[in-house]
Amino acid sequence: MAKHRRFSDNLEPNSNENDDKSELTSKEISSSKSSTGIKSIIHSGTKYAYIIAAVALFSGIFTPLTLGVETEEVIFGMLVIFLGLGGGVMIFLGIKNQKYTTIMIFGGLGFMIISLIFIFELAQRSLFV
Repeated sequence: MAKHRRFSDNLEPNSNENDDKSELTSKEISSSKSSTGIKSIIHSGTKYAYIIAAVALFSGIFTPLTLGVETEEVIFGMLVIFLGLGGGVMIFLGIKNQKYTTIMIFGGLGFMIISLIFIFELAQRSLFV
């Protein structure tokens, strides 16, 4: 019966093979990050367009038509919800990105807190009275 060598049995690693492997993985990583083709831009743009459309519908874009509320309040409410959505997207991108993680997360949390304060002001229940 033939003996098979395990990876841990190799006492003298070949440095040339390790260098080749590290160069190969770094090339793969850099090529995957630089895919900014027109197709990927359209895909990401439509993804955010669907999110914005859903938030607009959830925020009550049809409220002035059904309840007779002023359109200025509805537009202000939609902008406040978009501000909170932008904060959520910033947090998501901050977690996903490795370069500016803490800045993006704290910026996103700041946007969400400002959005919450504006929501209370719009409802005439001020937090600072």
